[in-house]
Amino acid sequence: MKRLSVLALAAAFCLALSLPVAHAADKKLMMATTTSTQDSGLLEYLQPTFKAETGIDLKWVAVGTGKALEIAKNCDADVLLVHAPAAEMEFVKAGHGVDRRQIMYNDFVLVGPVKDPAQVKGKATAEALKAIAGRKSPFVSRGDQSGTHKAELKLWKASSLSPDKEAWYVSAGQGMMATLNMAAEKKGYALTDRGTWIKFANKQGDKNLLAILVEGDKALFNQYSVITVNPAQCPKVKKDLALVFEDWWVKPETQKRIADYKLEGKQLFFPNAGK
Repeated sequence: MKRLSVLALAAAFCLALSLPVAHAADKKLMMATTTSTQDSGLLEYLQPTFKAETGIDLKWVAVGTGKALEIAKNCDADVLLVHAPAAEMEFVKAGHGVDRRQIMYNDFVLVGPVKDPAQVKGKATAEALKAIAGRKSPFVSRGDQSGTHKAELKLWKASSLSPDKEAWYVSAGQGMMATLNMAAEKKGYALTDRGTWIKFANKQGDKNLLAILVEGDKALFNQYSVITVNPAQCPKVKKDLALVFEDWWVKPETQKRIADYKLEGKQLFFPNAGK
């Protein structure tokens, strides 16, 4: 009897020790997101506040939006933070995601060599792309099915151009920072989100070989949204934590923090939850 009591006590003690660990594990949330939210520094800026206010330990993998959606389809993420609206809506319509909410935006900009050999500065986006193609100036594409890549392909299509097989069109197959570095090396043009561009330009300083040449076009609008992976298709999704995550992004205090995030005095993202 005494031996059984000791064993029972030991088992209870071990169970007690394991409970905090299990609880901590339950408070972890996995997000698949875009490289721009990481490269811009936004996630590192917001993460400490998110954990302090919710107790949730947010982990993430930063890839192109296309890859992020695939990760979610494979049930390897709980939530998404992405920026390819058409692909996102298709993702939700197919039953892979629920509760899509827009949270912020910035814009894309066309950058290129300071000397601008294709003379695109100040042109509308479509005319700028036609000028690049006409001059056969190097153009470096993300080439990774990211939100930026999808936006770029849409812009080429709107310009009635299909440059993917042209020698001057280079597919990097990498993130935005690497693509910008490649564009600088090749003295070429590239489409980038403004947030990553500001981070890149700040890092390059006086040595920056690229400059913004086309901006402000309505076609360059860049919307970011959060989506919960559908628990009906992925039973292990932490839907309760995902709801907390989505609610946190749209609350006024978080929206203000997004607006307050600046680099060298320049705002990188603009909140627009509920609009």
